[in-house]
Amino acid sequence: MAIHGKKYINVAEKVDRESDYSVDGAIVFLQEHPTAKFDETMELAFRMGVDPSKSDQAIRSTVALPHGTGKDVRIIVFATGDAAEAAREAGATEVGFDDLIKKVQGGWTDFDAAVATPDAMKEVRKVARVLGPRGLMPNPKTGTVTDDTAAAVSQLKAGRVEFRMDRNGNIAVPFGKRSFEKTALLENAKAVVDAINGARPASAKGTYIKRCSISSTMGPGLRVALKEISA
Repeated sequence: MAIHGKKYINVAEKVDRESDYSVDGAIVFLQEHPTAKFDETMELAFRMGVDPSKSDQAIRSTVALPHGTGKDVRIIVFATGDAAEAAREAGATEVGFDDLIKKVQGGWTDFDAAVATPDAMKEVRKVARVLGPRGLMPNPKTGTVTDDTAAAVSQLKAGRVEFRMDRNGNIAVPFGKRSFEKTALLENAKAVVDAINGARPASAKGTYIKRCSISSTMGPGLRVALKEISA
């Protein structure tokens, strides 16, 4: 059982557990009731109504946040030649091929996203056991396997966020920092909700989103009214 500090407990006691919040109301509450001294990340969490054990109901996609994440995104790129040089110029944290693969094989994962060219993927698959469980494996469905490495790096640094459902049917997506203007957080949150609804598998039946909540890094989760997020 998690042990919370006094700040968390004081804020949690003010949460209305009997009612659902609007997205606007949840954001305002968390902005007015900080639980940490640092600039916390705001996150939307979804409990999905699909079967995570069925491959045709898997949910994985990306969302471009209009106002970014507020985070300096660290990106590595597996590439050689012109694609490698383009990635460096676009601001990739580290670019390489055999040397970078060996570094990751050694357990290094001090980055937020990985990009690879299609011809590099045969070798990059060697580190799937390291990258996969952390959600860092390059994937063509999310635009991280591409010859246009510069565009991929630029989009990731600008605020493109990848999300996917875990084996328990949950999805968590960061959508900015507590210090953002409320309107920026609202627009980012809307982009996330639209992306989640747009990623609905064709085989999914019945209720698509069972529950949704908004929280800050160290704060309590506030349940959001489903009518606000349903497509």
